[in-house]
Amino acid sequence: MRQIGHLENEVAARTFGNFLYVQGVENEVEADAPQGWAVWIHAEDELERAAKLLAEFRADPANPRYRLTAAGADELRALAEKERAAYARKSASGRQIVQTLHAGGLGIVPLVLIIISAVVFLLQQSPGTAAGVHRWLYMVNVQSDGEFVRWMPGLTEIRAGEIWRLFTPMFLHFGIAHILFNLFWLRELGRMIELRQGSWFLTLLVLTIAATSNFGQYLRGGPMFGGMSGVVFGLFGYVWMRAKFTPWSGYVIHPTTVMMQLLWLGVCFTGLVGPIANTCHTVGLAVGVAWGWIASRARP
Repeated sequence: MRQIGHLENEVAARTFGNFLYVQGVENEVEADAPQGWAVWIHAEDELERAAKLLAEFRADPANPRYRLTAAGADELRALAEKERAAYARKSASGRQIVQTLHAGGLGIVPLVLIIISAVVFLLQQSPGTAAGVHRWLYMVNVQSDGEFVRWMPGLTEIRAGEIWRLFTPMFLHFGIAHILFNLFWLRELGRMIELRQGSWFLTLLVLTIAATSNFGQYLRGGPMFGGMSGVVFGLFGYVWMRAKFTPWSGYVIHPTTVMMQLLWLGVCFTGLVGPIANTCHTVGLAVGVAWGWIASRARP
């Protein structure tokens, strides 16, 4: 705030303060003995204008325009207070929604990813929609004649602008156990990261892991894959490194969980559990471990 001058008595100061407020200049007046009453304005860029209005008021304080104009100040202040209260209620409601989601152990980003995955999974179960879902969410447009599967090489669709295909294979799941396992770990690991580093960071981490792991799997075995597993292994790798090298950051992961995840990764490579996108898992884990290790080094 900046002081623009003094007036001799409280009545004059209050009248001028109200006049200023109606002119759109936020201000305060306060006793400042022995000089009288000081007039302060809030905005620096209103200094010159307010000083000019004060000079005019001092020259003719009895002018009726000051009293008549100032009379509307109370009504304007009441309206402004009502608007501030309404804004505060909206802000509080928004914060309450976010806090409720976090308190419930979910998180905004995991919730969105879980909903999308669930909707996509339901669409995959219907013969009328499954083909279309696969056609739009695979990394390339896959065409099948019932015996052979064909696609254009070189990621033609992505290079033509269909960038979403880098990420959307993570929403495809091929069995109830597949989706439940992935979404369980997405919830556990995702909420841990989001609560500590925010929704935007988690979104960036998920998209980076999804794009790199999907691309690696495509190069290794073609486009016929899907699932959140690459992302899950990446989030696991990130949390593992942060918990190991910066335990004071709030990241915690039990050694048994680490052992189970690595054991499961190894089992998938044996082929005993069917065809698995192992490259996707491995690249996702590598990206998460690298990111977590670099972040730990950057925050000693």
